Amino acid sequence: MLDINLLRRDLDGVIAQLQRRKNPQPFLDVPRYTALEAERKQIQTATEQAQARRNAASKQIGQLKGKGEDTTALMAEVAGLAETLKSGAERLEHLQAELHGVLMSLPNLPQAGVPDGADESGNVEARRWGTPRELGFAPRDHVDLGAALGLDFETGAKLSGSRFTFMRGTAARLHRALAQFMLDVQTTEHGYTECYTPYIVNREVLEGTGQLPKFKEDMFWVYRGSVGEGAEGPAQTEQYLISTSEISLTNTVREQILEAAALPIKLTAHSPCFRSEAGSAGRDTRGMIRQHQFDKVEMVQIVHPEHSDAALEQMVGHAEAILQKLELPHRVVTLCTGDMGFGATKTYDLEVWLPAQNTYREISSCSNCDAFQARRMQARFRAPNGKMEYVHTLNGSGLAVGRAMVAVLENHQQADGSIRVPPALRPYLGGREILSA
Repeated sequence: MLDINLLRRDLDGVIAQLQRRKNPQPFLDVPRYTALEAERKQIQTATEQAQARRNAASKQIGQLKGKGEDTTALMAEVAGLAETLKSGAERLEHLQAELHGVLMSLPNLPQAGVPDGADESGNVEARRWGTPRELGFAPRDHVDLGAALGLDFETGAKLSGSRFTFMRGTAARLHRALAQFMLDVQTTEHGYTECYTPYIVNREVLEGTGQLPKFKEDMFWVYRGSVGEGAEGPAQTEQYLISTSEISLTNTVREQILEAAALPIKLTAHSPCFRSEAGSAGRDTRGMIRQHQFDKVEMVQIVHPEHSDAALEQMVGHAEAILQKLELPHRVVTLCTGDMGFGATKTYDLEVWLPAQNTYREISSCSNCDAFQARRMQARFRAPNGKMEYVHTLNGSGLAVGRAMVAVLENHQQADGSIRVPPALRPYLGGREILSA
């Protein structure tokens, strides 16, 4: 969430920054916001004046009573002022709620150095690692390669519908091995604390990290309730399946005041992720590229504001390390303003080479959200001078397990359809060097 004082100080500057995101419709309804803000200021000023007059009148009443003089008129005025203050407070509360709703709908502002662009065509490649292997034969995709290992899309669809995958045997073990390998690297080499998080969270948790209210249609909803007494019927709690463990990991510091010495906090978790993908009908319907349920090892950092830019670069390196150990060619891309996520001020995507598609595809996204999420969560730290400041939050995939599995199958395939296991992964597969039917 943006700082309301920033809008009050420099509304034109905020509008200009929001326009850099190239949204077809303006994010901010300026006439509505200015009308709400003008009324808020007017009521707040009138309330302060009424309170001052009430205090003065109350003091006068005391003085007159001490002299035995008539206070009827002043007492009537005080009663009227009390009613004015009450109605003003009620209207002010309503206006503050409306202004809060406006702020909740606004995305983060891009950093100055983020390239301008309307969509992914405006992204800028930062670097590449590795050279795509010359196979010497026509590459098969992960759907064909995985079938012999136990990758079963037909059963997944029978159980849950399209974009769900069932795995058995070697495929299931490879998937588990990748997740465990990623967790071990992030915890033992990069200093993250492993966590296990709930997969169902409350509405306010999703508001804290920015998934709600804007992206409600992309979430899977869960309503938990029990039948209560009376005519109102069941009492329900609005909950959601997580679309990433960033949600639960980041919210561990919600409504907290941390000590500066506790920063940085580095957390990681392996979890399933659930996404309805409401706006992506027909995209990547073959295989595991875009699923309603997929696994991911997530990285989250909660840091001092002065260190968040450096933490973002570090986090990208932590994700890259997994790809390099798995010997997977990839590139790092700086996202343009029109392709960044809602809460990000700067984002890098890591894209892995997929031979069957003859292109690079996203496998990790690492973002600095500065104080945007912290302000929504009320997550702060106490500076050495005693002042309370908002922390900065960062998140990144380290990595998406299913897409890593796709990349391993396709990049390390052999002419006979078997899969060479990268040395770093072999201890997690009982020392196996080759996977085959």
